[in-house]
Amino acid sequence: MASDTGAAEPGGGAGPAVVAAAPAGAGAQGGHRVAAPADPVDPAEARRRERRSRRYRRDVRWSPYALVAPFFLFFAAFGLFPLLYTGWASLHQVELTAPNEMHWVGLRNFSRLLSDEFFWNALRNTFTIGVISTVPQLLMALGIAHLLNYKLRGSMFFRVAVLTPYATSVAAATLVFVLLFGRDYGMVNWALGQLGWGPVDWQNGTWTSQFAVSTIVVWRWTGYNALIYLAAMQAIPPDLYESAALDGASRWQQFRHVTVPSLRPTILFTCVVSTIGATQLFGEPLLFNGGAGATGGSDHQFQTLGLYLYEQGWVNLHLGRASAIAWTMFLILLLIGAANWLISRALRKETT
Repeated sequence: MASDTGAAEPGGGAGPAVVAAAPAGAGAQGGHRVAAPADPVDPAEARRRERRSRRYRRDVRWSPYALVAPFFLFFAAFGLFPLLYTGWASLHQVELTAPNEMHWVGLRNFSRLLSDEFFWNALRNTFTIGVISTVPQLLMALGIAHLLNYKLRGSMFFRVAVLTPYATSVAAATLVFVLLFGRDYGMVNWALGQLGWGPVDWQNGTWTSQFAVSTIVVWRWTGYNALIYLAAMQAIPPDLYESAALDGASRWQQFRHVTVPSLRPTILFTCVVSTIGATQLFGEPLLFNGGAGATGGSDHQFQTLGLYLYEQGWVNLHLGRASAIAWTMFLILLLIGAANWLISRALRKETT
């Protein structure tokens, strides 16, 4: 009777009927599946799998560094090394004809700039040209972007058209403006003559030459900044305009009280970028001077810091002085960046 029920025998072992009576599917019916024995793995295949796994882990770990490495290599070769070399050369008296013959002078190249009237003249011209080119440029860009932000027929054509001056070569654009501002046969003087004004010597006057150079900058960069403003305008939530319209605000009031406050970070960004570009202005005044070189006019009336650096380094061959000017410009740009950071921080505090 005990063997039929599968009870334990007095010896403590299971009865033989238990093993014999266990059905083949009992494990599955009881919820426990008996695992089949694994097939033996070939040792060579196991080694291949391990090698592939190691290659995959290395690829996932090091591929991002390999992808960004070209940028850092080019930056080190063409950005970091020239910066460090000019910093070292600015502390020496060295000529471009013998760059390996350096004589330590310390900060004398920098102290000479403080008493150099041509340096202060170039700094003053750079500031003046920067102001009379940046302010109209950004105001016009803001107005153009506001117009392009509305639904216009052929809006894509106008967006491409405003970017065309930026894609134009600076040499080609400047040579065209030289012809326009010609004293004897220029179109600008012809138009002034139709209004009863005499011809203007745009190149030899101080303010006239700076104004002419500034018009080249305005023409080239207005469309570029307009597209930046347009992208920022399209990110403004339409609900703000709808709420302003429901409150009875006109389009001009919406522009003043909705668009401009929303664009403050973008306006600050374009102001900083335009100021940096004005500090590095080189091609336009150089080509506007014709074949007279880097003097910036007969009386240096539109010589910028970039032109003065070029004149000292590649005309007068004073590599140490040119390096000091380059580092002075770099320090000016650092001050501009610090001012941008402080203003941005103040704006963020106001919004929060």
